[in-house]
Parts: sequence; C-alpha cells; structure tokens
Amino acid sequence: MDLRPSSWGRSGPPPDRRAALLTADGERVSAAFDRSAAASDVAFVVAHGFTGGWRRPDNRHVARALARYAGVVSYDHRGHGSSTGVTTLGDDEVLDLEAAVRWARWCGARRIVTVGFSMGGSVVLRHAALADTPPDAVVSVSAAGFWFYRGTPPMRLLHRAVGSPMGRAVLRHGFGTQVTDQEWVEPYPLSPSESALTLAPVPLLVVHGTRDTYFPVEHARSIVSAYREGARSRSVPDLGQEWIVDGFAHAESAVDAQLLADIGSWALDAVGGRVSP
Repeated sequence: MDLRPSSWGRSGPPPDRRAALLTADGERVSAAFDRSAAASDVAFVVAHGFTGGWRRPDNRHVARALARYAGVVSYDHRGHGSSTGVTTLGDDEVLDLEAAVRWARWCGARRIVTVGFSMGGSVVLRHAALADTPPDAVVSVSAAGFWFYRGTPPMRLLHRAVGSPMGRAVLRHGFGTQVTDQEWVEPYPLSPSESALTLAPVPLLVVHGTRDTYFPVEHARSIVSAYREGARSRSVPDLGQEWIVDGFAHAESAVDAQLLADIGSWALDAVGGRVSP
C-alpha cells in the first residue's frame, strides 16, 4: 500500500515475458515474468500493495532481487495498472493471484512461493487458505492482520478515500487505481489472521517493520499467533516464522536489497529449492 502518486517511469531492464491472464470471474490481469539465472524449479509470485503495479520501480526492484533465486511472476491486481475491473481491497484479488500462480506453473515452475506486500500480503494469506492447491510457501510483508483497521493516520485517510466518490476519483485519476463503490457486507471475507489459522504446515514467513506507519506490529503478531494456534490444534508441524525488522517501514517502497535477499534465501530453504552456482 502506497498513498503517494504512482510512478511509472524507468525502472531498469524489462521483464522477459508479458501476458494478459484471465481470472475465474472474467477479469484480464496484466502479468510479467522475469527469468532467473539460477537453475531452480521454484517461482515467486509477487502480489503488490494498494495503488501498486508490476511496472512501478519499487515492484521491479523486488522482482529483479528475487530473480537471483528463482523465476518471478509479477502482476497488476484488478483495478490497477493495465488490469481490468475494480479493486475490492483484498477480497476478489485472490482470483488474480490464482491466475498468476497458474501462469507461473505454465512457465515451468513446480514449486510456488507467493510473496505479498501490504494489501498483497493479506491476499497471499487468503489465497493460501482458499486455493484448491495451496502454494508451497507463503511470505506476507507489512500486511494487515484484521479488517477495518483505522488506528493510524494513513489508514484513516485510506478509509475516507475509498468510502467517498471524491476519494475514489482521486485514487482513479491520481493513482491509476479503480476502486469498487460496493461496501463489504456480512459475512465478511476471511481475514488474514483467520486465513493463517488454516495454513500450517505450509511454511509461512511474516515480515513487519517497527516503523510501519500503516499497521503496527500487532497485525503481524495476530497472523503468526493464528498460524501457530492452527498448527497446535491439528498437530501438524509449525513452520511459521516472524521477522520484526527494526527500522523497516512499509511494504515495497521501504524494502531493501538485504531484506529481499533474506526472503529469497528463506523461501528456497522452505521449499527445498536447489540452485546451481
């Protein structure tokens, strides 16, 4: 999630392949694939934050860094970038991620690691809980643990923006983000923490920063606590990790090369990936 105006300028080398993917509900999702020089059958599928997109420099930085370890599929959520539709703020976006996962498998991946930032961090958790075939590992960065949070100034601003016609117009024209005008009704979508309750023994890495101005670390802790509770209740291995990173702010705009390298290494270890030197 990034409430700054979108930047779509030069962002380094282009991806190796592009595609328009069809979701189960008929939206067309713009996607890109970055090959890896590493000999691996693993692919990362990267879900961006609200107002993001695969062409943005910060998202291209993520893709190029993770491509040192495995192939990377990046995409635009519905209502973002070149994808059709309107964003539902983490609900129907699980269908976008599933389309990207299917394409990663078509590109040759046998093992999938989903990596999500902010809104995308919630989406990867919900997708793993709802998918017929869950990914082999999940990385959730700077995600909300529960819905309707208004405890920080950026989140109060966001709720005002998505809840009013004027705010949605600003998001559309200033950020290139088309937001639904339909409010959620009960039963509400499965929350990220509720999703985590069902994930074990799928390996889960939750990353959160001490300087996150959108979601305090209690959100990360609610996700990890739910994951561990689920592992205990089903007597399955607890393969969850929580990284609270001192000085880290929020999502793609703040993640640095070292943290991305640590995530890449963790993911390959989690899925037993083998990379040729």
